[in-house]
Amino acid sequence: MTAPRRTIGTSDLEVYPLSLGGNVFGWTADRDASFAVLDGYTAAGGNFVDTADSYSAWVPGNTGGDSERIIGEWFELRGNRDDMVIATKVSQHPGFKGLAADNILKAADASLERLKTDRIDLYYAHFDDDTVPLENTVAALSSLVDAGKVRYIGISNYTPERIAEWFRITNENGLHRAVALQPHYNLVERGFEDAYRALAESEGLGVVPYFALAKGFLTGKYRDGVTVDSPRSGGASHYLDDRGRAVLSVLDEVANARGASVASVALAWLAAQPTVVAPIASARNTAQLADLVASVELRLSEDEVRLLSDASAVTAEA
Repeated sequence: MTAPRRTIGTSDLEVYPLSLGGNVFGWTADRDASFAVLDGYTAAGGNFVDTADSYSAWVPGNTGGDSERIIGEWFELRGNRDDMVIATKVSQHPGFKGLAADNILKAADASLERLKTDRIDLYYAHFDDDTVPLENTVAALSSLVDAGKVRYIGISNYTPERIAEWFRITNENGLHRAVALQPHYNLVERGFEDAYRALAESEGLGVVPYFALAKGFLTGKYRDGVTVDSPRSGGASHYLDDRGRAVLSVLDEVANARGASVASVALAWLAAQPTVVAPIASARNTAQLADLVASVELRLSEDEVRLLSDASAVTAEA
């Protein structure tokens, strides 16, 4: 049974409640592995793929836009572009750095070419660029909607103050409103709840969190005495402190009770949070994908959600 779709903010984009991250395409997943993951995700009912024009420029030999190229080739070969919602981002591609208006317009055209499509469903400002007046950035993104090249606008990695300013500019100038917010948010990174959530609620933003599994920590594979061979291990192992161990303990408890994986439970917790539409999670192979899509059918009880929330609120000193 396909999971009910959710609407992103005030848009008409209806998406599967788990977004497939494309950051690994062209990095830890080659073309064939990426195609297999994309095929498996859509076979499970998925329709929401997230990427960025900079993925994966950090890999030796890559130029940026590598993930978009793989997705675009997959769209073309499968003939399924109209069935999918594609999100990509601007500001970090080596050849299109920043958020100056002319750069945004050129970067969007380059993404459209790589994705082999005539429109981007959701286009994020990836990282704030304080060298450019925010008015220019917001107006340029809005002009892409007018041109039919972008359907909806999203915001990622901005401070709450800058997001509030974004909407002041939007309202004063009658520009197209952003509909989505992509923050760093998961069971062990909960800063989103302080100020961002209230903004999302007041501005009608659908929240699509990245690093939903804390770079792999919330899969449960990072444990005391265990060595993990992963490009992300350095970014995840620091969570293994007293608080992280408390979180893993409750994740294990809930997972065992439900006959589910730790990763599925962590994603289900995130999907149950107010304003969250679809957590983003990536898989470099179909074996990893299985736990991700299993989270969609997992409905945690209020008690289970509270237990996990309380465990992740425990400080390292407690």
